[in-house]
Amino acid sequence: MRTEAEKEYLIRAIDASGQTFIIVSTEFEIIAANKFTMGLYPNFIGKNCHEHLYGLGAPCENCAAIKAMELKQPALRDRNNGDTYQHWKSCRFSYPIYSEKNNDIEAMAMIDFERTSSEEMEGKLKRTNAFLRNLILSSVDGVIAADKTGKILVFNEAAAEISSYSIKEALDHLDIRDFYPGDKARDIMKKLRSDDYGGKGKLKSYQVDVLRKHGETIPINLNAAIVYEGKKEVASIGFFHDMRDELKMKSDLEKTQGQLLQAEKMSSLGKLSAGVAHQLNNPLGGITLFAKLILEEYELEENLSEDINRILQDAQRCRDTVKELLEFARQTSHMIRLQNINEALARTLFLLENQSLFQNIKIDKNFSTDLPQVPVDIQQINHVFMNIILNAAQAMDGDGKLKLKTSRSKNKERVIIEISDTGPGIPEDALEHIFEPFFTTKEEGKGTGLGLSMVYGIIENHGGKISAHSKAGKETTFIIELPLTVENREGENSGE
Repeated sequence: MRTEAEKEYLIRAIDASGQTFIIVSTEFEIIAANKFTMGLYPNFIGKNCHEHLYGLGAPCENCAAIKAMELKQPALRDRNNGDTYQHWKSCRFSYPIYSEKNNDIEAMAMIDFERTSSEEMEGKLKRTNAFLRNLILSSVDGVIAADKTGKILVFNEAAAEISSYSIKEALDHLDIRDFYPGDKARDIMKKLRSDDYGGKGKLKSYQVDVLRKHGETIPINLNAAIVYEGKKEVASIGFFHDMRDELKMKSDLEKTQGQLLQAEKMSSLGKLSAGVAHQLNNPLGGITLFAKLILEEYELEENLSEDINRILQDAQRCRDTVKELLEFARQTSHMIRLQNINEALARTLFLLENQSLFQNIKIDKNFSTDLPQVPVDIQQINHVFMNIILNAAQAMDGDGKLKLKTSRSKNKERVIIEISDTGPGIPEDALEHIFEPFFTTKEEGKGTGLGLSMVYGIIENHGGKISAHSKAGKETTFIIELPLTVENREGENSGE
């Protein structure tokens, strides 16, 4: 038995509590309460708890006291959607008080307390986990997490799009090693455990190829980390950024920069060529004139006459080169009119196909029948076609297949002309230089290296593009794109 002093301390301890503490009978009549509760609910001793606290005609449906009486042990109130905050807070916990005579339940203690730390943490953890899950699933980068055995634990929609595996496939069957070629997964874990790639347990901006479902490799930028529990490794997580679009943009940008550099180079060389050509014309004219006078006015030995004729031949070659230089320097279009490109190609073929060089060349024409007319200087465009077709015939050494095709671009804003030959092709290291002045793959003395430079300049002045593709030992294809409008071109005369 407790002493009176012990009982006094217990009562004082209960009164000192800042939580509600109510004793109710088995009929839910309030029979006692601590001071804190009495301050909240004055004059409620002897009244039913559900009536006085909540204005209800019957005990609460979710009552902890009823549950404790049924179970004959302490019970915690389960919150339901109908509970208000006050309803939930006033009687969270209940336990039975037994009679000392017959061990029957004599009364119920109803106690309120703030949520325990574990409950609060559990609730916050659930909310945080839901937020993180949504964050991971909606990430624009692929997110893949795996345990130490390689089993996939997290696999979001972006990862599914990158890899072409479904989320279910990844979670049910895949190993993280399936995403990397060779021993790359092992290499990545080695880097993660090193201090040299962003700190131990981290790997920052690592460029690597990953495998898609059907074996295709794609470049990605990987940021990864090891997940620890204490000092123990339990998992790893990687953020996969698909680099295909960025690398394509970079490639396109580099190509555009190369084209701009080429155009600037062509413009500068054009101006230089015009000055050089004019400076050379006069002395070349003098050499030719006086060589002819020597032949006409003097009786020369045969060997000497041959030497003078060789001087004349070389002078003529120089004059031909000067003429091409002047053509190359002529950078503006003068007579822009709407023209039928199919007819222009057909006229060029008509002039060439009866020449001996074309006797053993099969010509395959695939002209679009609904091609719109194109605004061009027809003389210059004829020169372009003539130059490329002659080059093709010479490359095939007069024996092979010449293919000509016309079509419209996908956006319908350009006309595309493709000229292909079955010659030996252009070496890869030479392909990027073929439009540069004085660059030639022909034997010495058989080409000046200015023909394709002029072609490039003419197409550029028309607002178009020209490119070449070649397969060594098989074929070469020149692709010309001409716009259907003359907007934003400088120096042209539309002829309207």
